Amino acid sequence: MKEIRTVNVMRYVTPLREGGSLPALAEADDGFLYVLKFRGAGQGVKALIAELIGGEIARTAGLKIPEIVFANLDEAFGRTEPDEEIQDLLKFSTGLNLALHYLSGAITFDPVVNKPDGLLASKIVWLDCLLTNVDRTARNANMLMWHKELWLIDHGASLYFHHSWDNWEEQALRPFSQVKDHVLLPLASQLEDADLFFRSLLSKEKINSIVSLIPDEWLTLHSPDEPADVIRDVYARFLEHRIDSSEIFVNEAQNARKLLI
Repeated sequence: MKEIRTVNVMRYVTPLREGGSLPALAEADDGFLYVLKFRGAGQGVKALIAELIGGEIARTAGLKIPEIVFANLDEAFGRTEPDEEIQDLLKFSTGLNLALHYLSGAITFDPVVNKPDGLLASKIVWLDCLLTNVDRTARNANMLMWHKELWLIDHGASLYFHHSWDNWEEQALRPFSQVKDHVLLPLASQLEDADLFFRSLLSKEKINSIVSLIPDEWLTLHSPDEPADVIRDVYARFLEHRIDSSEIFVNEAQNARKLLI
């Protein structure tokens, strides 16, 4: 697994007022622009963990996703920000955040105009069932068209099991009922092929290499008495359990699709 680069945020360019997390366009010390996701926003570091895991699984599968980097935010960064809401967000986000390379000129995916082929649509639906990603609907597709290719963005609303750890083993075996609202479900005509593809690709070793990327400080922020490796292992086991029982969410998706076509 390729290591994640770390950049330092040099300039806050503009807020991207989408949803409740207030991401921002920012410039880093490598000269590139990034969509910066803040640890002090909304669901905090758990959204960043979901973003990292979801994005890197997608990349492993050959799906298009902007480069993910860790982004350091200095404590002095927000002092000159006139907007009090943004100033507070920056203050609470001092330290390690997460950012995605900004795709300049990309346009929002339009399900009426853009029609990915059946296998690509099926892979994306399968991935979102694995991740329990509730945020790929017609209202908010979280996909972009860039250079005539489909790019996935924003997996922060995935892995909602980690907001309540108590029954993660039970949650790992649940179907994903929200798949009925997935923007690509009508086109997902090859779910069984996607299932075979992912099950052969996502070995235990591959999953462990992805979850190993999660910074310790994100894992222990809300559970300081729990070792980071113990929490990291829960993420790995949750994903492994879902992959091993993928027929549960594949059947759910196929049944939901039959009602649409």
